[in-house]
Amino acid sequence: MKKLLFLFVLCTNALFLFASPSAGEAGRKTAFTAKSPNGKIALQYQDGQYQLSCGGQKVLALTDVGVTTTQTGKNLTFVEMKKEGKVEANYEMLAGKKSHCLNKANQYVSLYRDERGNTIRVVFLLWNDGLAFHYELKNLNGERLEGEQTTYRIAEGTKRWMMQWSEGYEGFFPLTTTGEGKNRHWGYPALLQPANDVFALISEANIQRRQSASSLYNDGVSTDYRVCPDQNEVTLNGDWNSPWRVVIVGSLADVVESTLITDVSAPCALTDTSWIEPGVVSWVYWAYNHGSNDYNIIKKYVDFAATLRLPYVLIDAEWDEMKDGKTVEDAVKYATSKGVKPMIWYNSSVGWINGAPGPKFRLNKPEDREKEFEWCERIGVKGVKIDFFSGDNQMNMDYCLDLMESAARHHLLVNFHGATIPRGWQRTYPNLLSTEGVYGAEWYNNVPTFTNKAAAHNATLPFTRNVIGPMDYTPCAFSDSQHPHITTHAHELALTVLFESGLQHLADRPESFLAQPKEVQDFLSQLPAAWDETRFIGGYPGEYATIARRKGQTWYVAGINGTDEVKSISLNLKKMLPSVGLVTFFADSTDKAAPWSIKQTSVKEIPATVVCQPRGGFIFVINP
Repeated sequence: MKKLLFLFVLCTNALFLFASPSAGEAGRKTAFTAKSPNGKIALQYQDGQYQLSCGGQKVLALTDVGVTTTQTGKNLTFVEMKKEGKVEANYEMLAGKKSHCLNKANQYVSLYRDERGNTIRVVFLLWNDGLAFHYELKNLNGERLEGEQTTYRIAEGTKRWMMQWSEGYEGFFPLTTTGEGKNRHWGYPALLQPANDVFALISEANIQRRQSASSLYNDGVSTDYRVCPDQNEVTLNGDWNSPWRVVIVGSLADVVESTLITDVSAPCALTDTSWIEPGVVSWVYWAYNHGSNDYNIIKKYVDFAATLRLPYVLIDAEWDEMKDGKTVEDAVKYATSKGVKPMIWYNSSVGWINGAPGPKFRLNKPEDREKEFEWCERIGVKGVKIDFFSGDNQMNMDYCLDLMESAARHHLLVNFHGATIPRGWQRTYPNLLSTEGVYGAEWYNNVPTFTNKAAAHNATLPFTRNVIGPMDYTPCAFSDSQHPHITTHAHELALTVLFESGLQHLADRPESFLAQPKEVQDFLSQLPAAWDETRFIGGYPGEYATIARRKGQTWYVAGINGTDEVKSISLNLKKMLPSVGLVTFFADSTDKAAPWSIKQTSVKEIPATVVCQPRGGFIFVINP
């Protein structure tokens, strides 16, 4: 007799019945181990469950797998697990942590049959830095998705950094060791430390049409985190597969440097990418919430961008209500006359609408969207920031795809705000250069909470949110917004390198930037927004983070202290640095009247340890 465990699961506000996959008597006696090409990552099937391990140490268990439609996937019986071949990801990126990405995987397939005799394939890719798997359903006939049974079991006592789910993914990643608590709905990514030297980051990738994004619930058993796709009302015919469920596994260096999210995503869909140029952006909102309806304020930010040779300026919300008889076309014309490329903001008009800023309802219908983007291209706009989406459901996912494709037809860069996190779209649509999906510096405008938590939060993001894709945190503010910040000047400057974003929006006022030493201004003028190589140097979530990034032959090494105490941060740079070269070192002065300590030295004189001030930071710029 097959023993079936029936569970009622509340997922995306829908109640449905599913069966835990039964291995059957023959299946339960069959153990199978899948391994990555380097042998480091292993997935063992036994007794109806999968155990993921790294270097022989247990990471997490997959206690349930499966996906159900109205006609397929109920009462699964395990048939077999087998190896199918090898996979290689070898591609170029226009932005991100690496320009050339290379990874390898072994592919395995578990076959299941449901009560109707339908076959479901679970495709597992064991990469050298983690696991990715998805479900493949064949010959569907007018079916709808009901839910997914994927469940990660995370043992109590395991250290974890997880964010409470919200539509905009704007929250902290506090350290905890338990799944207990009131709200048990979690957003990606989720970072675990199952062993002293092993970490795992859970996320997903390659959202395509007819799919919704998912999140995690552990509202039943606190150790069991279920993957719950958001609302999807599409009728499915023919073949369908789920997005990739991804677990990046290894050391902290393996996690931080991983490109697994884009490795499993669809290749670039654009035939011409010559017009896509990452860059630094002058940004008005942080200092002037309503500044984009004021032509004279926009001129200040254009002039600042021109002075520091920043390629872009963003004209944010409310440009459709420009004062003093001016229009956004006047602002765009002024920017282009100064050699600065303008971007403009839109309300997606599917999320926050009533009481929200405009322009609204210009992108929702295909014909309106094409007309609007054609106008943008014609007057000289180079990109669009689109804000206020309404979650992870299939409608929002398809809408984002529509926006990226339409924008590409009109040579427009894209920055999504109030939107879902990156899930690999930056590879498929490289005009998507950044996404918010982060509790960033704009929150100094909103609540006082950020002031005391920002330093530790900043030292957590390189290990969590920023691992999976570009992050429009809007870093680097030396002055204060509505609520003060207590991070140091060097901490703020270091964020421009530590945080990766193809469009790096600088938050502060023009006069604040222009009051900084010439070395700081020169640094910002030359700051890359896309990297050829990224290396993790050291750190621990919430405490400190040091990352080295290379553009061409120039290395940038940035570090921050997330604590309220002085911290000595060790550097091990000898293997990556040129033997000779000029180094500019930015750090915090201990003299409050003179916040900067800026030195020029040689590669040989780079210290082995940097003493970092409380909530402080540093940067080395190394030119061979």
